[in-house]
Amino acid sequence: MGNIANYSKIIAGTMTWGSWGKQFSANEMAALINTCLEIGITTFDHADIYGDYTNETDFGQAFIDSKVDRSAVQIISKCGIQMLTGGKGNVVKHYQYDKDYIIKSAEDSLAKLKTDYLDLFLLHRPSPLMHPNEISEAVLHLKNSGKIKKFGVSNFTPSQIELLETEIHVSTNQVEFSLTKNDAMVNGTLDDCISHKRSAMAWSSLGTYFREENKKTKEIKKVLGELQEKYNANESQLLLAWILKHPANILPVVGTTSKKRLQESYDVLKINLELQDWFLLLEASKGHEVA
Repeated sequence: MGNIANYSKIIAGTMTWGSWGKQFSANEMAALINTCLEIGITTFDHADIYGDYTNETDFGQAFIDSKVDRSAVQIISKCGIQMLTGGKGNVVKHYQYDKDYIIKSAEDSLAKLKTDYLDLFLLHRPSPLMHPNEISEAVLHLKNSGKIKKFGVSNFTPSQIELLETEIHVSTNQVEFSLTKNDAMVNGTLDDCISHKRSAMAWSSLGTYFREENKKTKEIKKVLGELQEKYNANESQLLLAWILKHPANILPVVGTTSKKRLQESYDVLKINLELQDWFLLLEASKGHEVA
């Protein structure tokens, strides 16, 4: 969907590689890039704000050090969130989507990432003040100058995408989606991706399962316990397999930096959850059988 056939089915999320998490050195990042490629993960998800606007710079240097050919990877980045950090001089966190800002943000990301183009450029979150004409002019400029290959959005509703598509095609929607947070499956978001041949990506793909202990996660844990031996898979793998079963052909973004867990995430592609097992997990998440 969305002509992203060359993207890896599992995407490496870089949000915690830098100062927001692991604080990897350039050498460590370069090694992790190569590890991802050895496994088969070739697509890397960024945003300008990650690491308080420092992650892209760190990754860019690491990518040069990694000696990986640019054509072997796909690089995604996002713009639009204006934070109070990073020396921006902002007095309030806000969104900005005027033409000049979008173009400058993309060009800044290219400079930091040390690349001539982005495979995919996303608007990070919708703004009440965004106008499709402004966005369209910026995107067309970036596409025509070869600086971005594809344009998409993140965390947009179908109606917000429809607004943009009065002026410009939206190839992708990256949204929060997991077994514990599956609103996108019922509010039209994933339906929109299927009906418009839009590629779907899922951030926070393991949801709250490992972060919270409540009735929902306890019920899910029971079902996962019953399925692990059947599929010879661990809990994380089954949670990802649940996402991959959806007909929107969702590409999960995984945030782990562990080689073992990255390999396990990629190995999920071999798992095909049976129909009733998928619904057993959905029932556990909902707390009741489907109507």
